[in-house]
Amino acid sequence: MNNEQLKSLIRTIPDHPKPGILFRDVTTLISHGEGFRATINNMTEPFFEKGIEAVVGIEARGFILGGAMADKLGVGFVPVRKKGKLPFDTISQSYQLEYCTDELEMHTDSIREGEKVLIVDDLIATGGTLEAASKLVRNLGGNIIGAAFIVDLPDLGGSSKCESLNIPCHSLMAFEGD
Repeated sequence: MNNEQLKSLIRTIPDHPKPGILFRDVTTLISHGEGFRATINNMTEPFFEKGIEAVVGIEARGFILGGAMADKLGVGFVPVRKKGKLPFDTISQSYQLEYCTDELEMHTDSIREGEKVLIVDDLIATGGTLEAASKLVRNLGGNIIGAAFIVDLPDLGGSSKCESLNIPCHSLMAFEGD
């Protein structure tokens, strides 16, 4: 399946989580067997020759995508979770979403110094979540090779933020508007 076909599998939910937001629901895409397989293949393809050593997935849909991509790349998976969810020593980073503030955490022993890392999530909106995850990875000494997303919401500026953080950003598709 090509990216336009994959785009047609994404459901748009108006006014969620608040009025004026168009929520791009990728659960309809990942529940479609052929669509999910093509999504993982298309997201992983640009990174096969980059020497990725770990995939970092951002809670929660980044876990689904990141785990599958880590398997395809033959590397380990590292979860980035919301505050208070990880059982061992953690570092944390607060961030601003388009509609609230939150905090992410990683285990302090999850990334090795110099390790080549790919960050994965379902979509990039304002780039706040990516920025927080990238700070966590870099604080642990990781070398971010790129970030991969299904959806880019370019009107919200996340792709530009990705570039300003010196992280190559790969998205399968874009949706205009919020």
